[in-house]
Amino acid sequence: MPGRKLKVTLTRSPIGLLPQQVRTLRALGLRRIRQSVRHDDTPSIRGMLALVPHCVRVEEAEEMSREA
Repeated sequence: MPGRKLKVTLTRSPIGLLPQQVRTLRALGLRRIRQSVRHDDTPSIRGMLALVPHCVRVEEAEEMSREA
């Protein structure tokens, strides 16, 4: 799993969610609907995503080319 990245997109409003779920979305860096963030594919991130699967879409992120 080293080097793998996940693209996480918020697909549902946090309004009406449990406070723990709202805090989890905030900790993932998600603030607005359709906002995407990239995270390393680690067990801790996977655990956070498991708490809010109905609110996010998870994809494997393509590697970004590094241009100097």
